[in-house]
Amino acid sequence: MTALELLESLNLLDENEHIEAKRASEAGKSILESICAFANEPGLGGGWLLLGVVREEQALFPAYEVEGIDQPEKLGAEIATQCRTTFNQPVRVDISTETLDGKAVLVVHVPEAQAQDKPVFFKAQGLPKGALRRISSTDQHCTDDDMAVFYQGRQTESFDATPVADASMDDLLPEAIADYRQSRAEANPDAEELRWSDEELLQSLGCIRRSLQAPNQGTWQPTVAGLMLFGKPIALRRCFPMMRVDYIRVPGREWVPHPDRRFDTMDLRDPLLRLIRRAQAAILDDLPKGFSLPEGDLQRQDKPAIPLRVIREALVNALMHRSYRSHSPVQIIRYTNRLEIRNPGFSLKPQDHLGEPGSQLRNPKIAAALYDTRLAETKGSGIRVMRESMEQAGLTPPLFESNRDSDQFVARYFFHHFLGEEDIAWLAQFKDLHLSEDEAKALIVVREAGALNNGTYRELTKVDTLTASQSLRRLRDAGLLAQKGRGSATYYVPTDRLVDSGLSSNPSALSSNPDGLLSKPPGLLSNPESLLSEPLEPVFDEARRRELLNGLPGELAASVGAIGQRHPPEEVRALVIALCQFRAWRTEELSDLLRRRPETIRQHYLRPLMREGRLTMTNPQEPNDPQQAYRAVRLPK
Repeated sequence: MTALELLESLNLLDENEHIEAKRASEAGKSILESICAFANEPGLGGGWLLLGVVREEQALFPAYEVEGIDQPEKLGAEIATQCRTTFNQPVRVDISTETLDGKAVLVVHVPEAQAQDKPVFFKAQGLPKGALRRISSTDQHCTDDDMAVFYQGRQTESFDATPVADASMDDLLPEAIADYRQSRAEANPDAEELRWSDEELLQSLGCIRRSLQAPNQGTWQPTVAGLMLFGKPIALRRCFPMMRVDYIRVPGREWVPHPDRRFDTMDLRDPLLRLIRRAQAAILDDLPKGFSLPEGDLQRQDKPAIPLRVIREALVNALMHRSYRSHSPVQIIRYTNRLEIRNPGFSLKPQDHLGEPGSQLRNPKIAAALYDTRLAETKGSGIRVMRESMEQAGLTPPLFESNRDSDQFVARYFFHHFLGEEDIAWLAQFKDLHLSEDEAKALIVVREAGALNNGTYRELTKVDTLTASQSLRRLRDAGLLAQKGRGSATYYVPTDRLVDSGLSSNPSALSSNPDGLLSKPPGLLSNPESLLSEPLEPVFDEARRRELLNGLPGELAASVGAIGQRHPPEEVRALVIALCQFRAWRTEELSDLLRRRPETIRQHYLRPLMREGRLTMTNPQEPNDPQQAYRAVRLPK
């Protein structure tokens, strides 16, 4: 690509997995980290650096501008030298000098290293920290799981194939092995391994290995996969005390919204095949049910709010791809409007490519056993199947989030039916904006999920990256979405206009229930064949609000009472600061006090004020503490 093509791409799409822009006054560490990441990232094909440009942040719509390089030939020579001497092996980059707006810039193309040469890393730092990967528009230091990805091409064993030192053959459950045989026979009655002994079967699955350590040298020993698939519950608790599934039921849409409304939890620990069935049964027992009465039938049919196939795929995906190095449970959290599954271990496949053919396996031995029993989809099609099943059921598409920093993968499945009569009625208030069908879908999702990014928009609409970016910016310019982050980490949250319209979009439903309690989620009401058996929580707790107001000084209480839904955000932020100068407040208290949703309080008031240094957490060491509160920072006089 030429310098002009790179600059045009940056201004259209910002930095992305293929392109990085830098001011580059010298061949510093930042440039070398990007080169290392481009060389390492599997399947990327390398990347491009455009040096001598800068992003103008002060403009209304930030863009990249040409700043130029004073001595491009000298800088190019320094980069080439550093690439030859800094890494564990030389990285040969292509460097050319071009002119943009009469100023010199450098174009650097970094080829992807061969599989046998990976990982490329800084010699001074070693592995794994000295190696980097290109994740979206960022260069991120590698973890042990990344090392496994690099070494797969060198035929090294995966973590789930390693023996468990404190385990023996007595720790395997014969009933679990018989369960596997039955499932395998149902999938393929002619499978050759069904005629083998248990020991031969376990060996073929990579579930046992001969010990190389005294005093048990030469005896069979279970591997991590062996214990996960066939281990007795007591052995699982002894060797992997946190390798369980926690089913958690939260009474609301937020994580423990009130300290007196605690969640219910159930711990599940079993061999994987049984664990999947137990977790599925727990979800089905607790999910809201819809019903239909097909023409000609005399008996109604109950259907879970989320298709059964989606539930199964979600569970298998979480347990098959989770990191068994991490001593954390898989969490299934059932909120009133969604099911959320959190598993330790970020996706080895880039988030932008989720659902595409092919799969990068963290646990190939476990995956093979689940494939053989047809619990897992083959060829990486599980996420695509979930998306299609939710779409066929008329539900909001599932949302997936892979976070390398917290080493976690989160999947969210909403009970909300998509673009029903209530949604269309709600969208009618924006008819003056002449929204496209794709933009309307995006508003429905951001209303339910609280956030939306380019990748999710593309999942919804099947458009390309540029079209998605243009549509999201249009919604931003219309005042419906607020832009956060930058580059491929950009995401959008609903503005007060969108959130407040969501509360008042169905006045008939509110007027028929004086307590402000919607009897059913609006999206499900739009489907005459579905019925949700339980209500949502009140929008705001007015009794709690009166109690909080009574505890405020007169002038401050009057200011809170004068705040309406349409007040300018600047005035609301000033009031939040004044409140937090009086005492520390939890998000839910501010939500009731200001009559705004907790997510609005977080996104538009607390987080911006914290970034400005005006507010601080009372417990900064644990940001997700349910009792977290915020107080004002005293500024120096």
